[in-house]
Amino acid sequence: MASAGKRRIEVAVLPVAGLGTRMLPATKAVPKEMLPVLDRPLIQYAIDEAREAGISEFVLVTARGKDAIEDHLDFLPELERSLEARGKARELAEVRATRLPPGSVVSIRQQEPLGLGHAVWCARHVVGRRPFAVLLPDDLVAGSPGCLSQMVAAWAEVGGNLVAVEHVPRARTASYGIVAPGAARGALIEVLGLVEKPAPEEAPSTLAVIGRYILQPEVMDALGEHRRGAGGEIQLTDAMAEMIGRQPFHGLAFTGTRHDCGSVVGTTIATIALALARTDIAPALRAWLAEHLA
Repeated sequence: MASAGKRRIEVAVLPVAGLGTRMLPATKAVPKEMLPVLDRPLIQYAIDEAREAGISEFVLVTARGKDAIEDHLDFLPELERSLEARGKARELAEVRATRLPPGSVVSIRQQEPLGLGHAVWCARHVVGRRPFAVLLPDDLVAGSPGCLSQMVAAWAEVGGNLVAVEHVPRARTASYGIVAPGAARGALIEVLGLVEKPAPEEAPSTLAVIGRYILQPEVMDALGEHRRGAGGEIQLTDAMAEMIGRQPFHGLAFTGTRHDCGSVVGTTIATIALALARTDIAPALRAWLAEHLA
């Protein structure tokens, strides 16, 4: 699709309205996206990945009780002045790195929890008729270059709609949108169909869509029909499936490691994995693990 390379993905939608029930009671008063993985909240990993990929506009689809996410991305002059006065240059630089340029963040309320598709649809007026990215912060994807950067490079080649995919155990297909795959060319896989949360015996493959998408604006039209799918919710997978055959549609088998940070186990594993990759943390952690796991 030759025209794809001439367009840029400038805007990303980050659905952050979920209640985080798998992380209770930690999420009773704190947004799950603000829970830390090492020394950064979960939302920061998604924002950094998007910025690396060239995203300059961010749409947060929020709900009541999520103000801390906006505050984290804001300018906190009192904190910065305090760090500067105390000579904490490293901490000051880290705080400043979390600040996004003025006007680059828009927050929109999803008044009712009607599903991921509905959350994405809530961003339609900001997205307009542009191709856009969607990042689910629950999925922390470690690797370099980032998952979305890999997708942007692939999208420049093939255009259309693109989703990040990875194989999951067949017993877990009922937790994902599953791809009916076509021809593969390197890491790119043609998508012939999409099924939301199929039973293992009905799944067309074990190739699951994870929380990274590049979508054409026409998907908003399909979402606007407000058709209910699995769980009685408006499913993004169902709307994407309507684009198959009308627009190019591919999956990208990305390079990197995905951590499900919507669960206690997944967040714990992510914390350990990322800590072991940090030269300032790994030696002490390895020593502790060696002592306690011997």
